[in-house]
Amino acid sequence: MEAVPIQSENFKLGFIGAGKMAESIARGVVQSGVLPPQRISTAIHSNPSRGTAFQSLGISVYSHNTDVVDASDVIIFSVKPQVVKNVILQLRPLLSKKKLLVSIAAGVKLKDLEEWAGHDRFIRVMPNTPSAVGMGASVMSLGGAATEQDGELVGKLFGAVGKTWKADEKLFDAVTGLSGSGPAYIYLAIEALADGGVAAGLPRELALGLASQTVLGAAAMAVQSGKHPGQLKDDVTSPGGTTIAGIHELEKNGFRGTLMNAVVAAAKRSQELSKN
Repeated sequence: MEAVPIQSENFKLGFIGAGKMAESIARGVVQSGVLPPQRISTAIHSNPSRGTAFQSLGISVYSHNTDVVDASDVIIFSVKPQVVKNVILQLRPLLSKKKLLVSIAAGVKLKDLEEWAGHDRFIRVMPNTPSAVGMGASVMSLGGAATEQDGELVGKLFGAVGKTWKADEKLFDAVTGLSGSGPAYIYLAIEALADGGVAAGLPRELALGLASQTVLGAAAMAVQSGKHPGQLKDDVTSPGGTTIAGIHELEKNGFRGTLMNAVVAAAKRSQELSKN
């Protein structure tokens, strides 16, 4: 049976799992005008405060996952990886091929998701935590029966909380090592830069503000200028100046190699975990 096209002007979206990431995506989708809140639903089983978070956006909150599936054309599974199998198997009788299924469960492969659901109109997405402030980096991989149109639709949903890319699923461990775990490396860098400012005599609050804004500004220039980061670095580095003295110190201590190793180590760990 061919996948039935989902009408982008009137489709309904459901979240199975009402955690922080689901809330971030729902908030972005509503605030950007991609979907009105009346066409979005989720289910709350235990924690009433999660329901309040969704209701405050105008989103329908049911008490059972089955109600969400019945009401939705596109279903995002945003539950923890260890429970996704049970949740999909419980809902399997309702998961017809008319419904486009999406998983954001880290480390859970498309072939398993498709097997549990009974069909392969599935898209796997790896978002990251800056989605909470609309600055996420999400990568998606399409299952066998997911159409290009399905991919565009999911790209639009996740585009509401940042930027999206499409990639082969075999690259997802590397994606996890870079954009999935990467925000933590940058928080460490911000903290260390602020500590450096304090060591050089700045008050803590000023040092932290300057460090955070400097990282934000540098990232924005890297994204918006179209220049290679090496060129942007050269633009700041004058002969015999302060910046080259700092860069020399970073190079002596293997700064670039350390960051490269962090990404590779996290990717390797992701690979190990997804085999379990």
